Amino acid sequence: MSADIRKLAVWVEETHQEMGRVIDPPTRKAVAVAVIANPFAGIFEEDLTPLIEIGAELGGLLGQRCVDALGIAPSEAEGYGKAAMVGENGELEHAAALLHPAMGKPLRAAVEKGAALVPSSKKRGGPGQDLDVPLGHKDAAYVRSHFDGVEVRMNDAPRANEILVAVAVTDSGRPLPRVGGLEAKDAKGEDGLR
Repeated sequence: MSADIRKLAVWVEETHQEMGRVIDPPTRKAVAVAVIANPFAGIFEEDLTPLIEIGAELGGLLGQRCVDALGIAPSEAEGYGKAAMVGENGELEHAAALLHPAMGKPLRAAVEKGAALVPSSKKRGGPGQDLDVPLGHKDAAYVRSHFDGVEVRMNDAPRANEILVAVAVTDSGRPLPRVGGLEAKDAKGEDGLR
């Protein structure tokens, strides 16, 4: 089953200053969002395979949209995350089916490698509600400078029978990181942790 997409949107957030200090180069986060029809809105369905397939489709589509929006090569992506918000006639398991079994592989292809787990969140909500997309380093989960998040909101989504699906990609960590730990330049990306 293919995604029945009502809307696609892409944002790029750049931070040029923080606490009066210039960030050079600016830290950047791209978020791509798809608003899709929920094929199981209002019904209980045991087999969520169609949503798993849609998750794979959206992982590649939204991941590539983020990389393109940042204007970088896939290898230059440093962090990523994913999230979904189901409308009131959906259930959290619908978001889980989109996000977990199959979205990661095509997202990793879009950002080249991606040894670390993709941070994720899911919730139920309605039009105009905020959705937080957690972020982490794509190859090494212990890189603390990349523990972050980005917020998205669409004024008309998700409607009761829809799901808002978001993927975020960064080309850097937080501005002015200074809580220690493994640095991105030292990450090996072999085990997804270090």
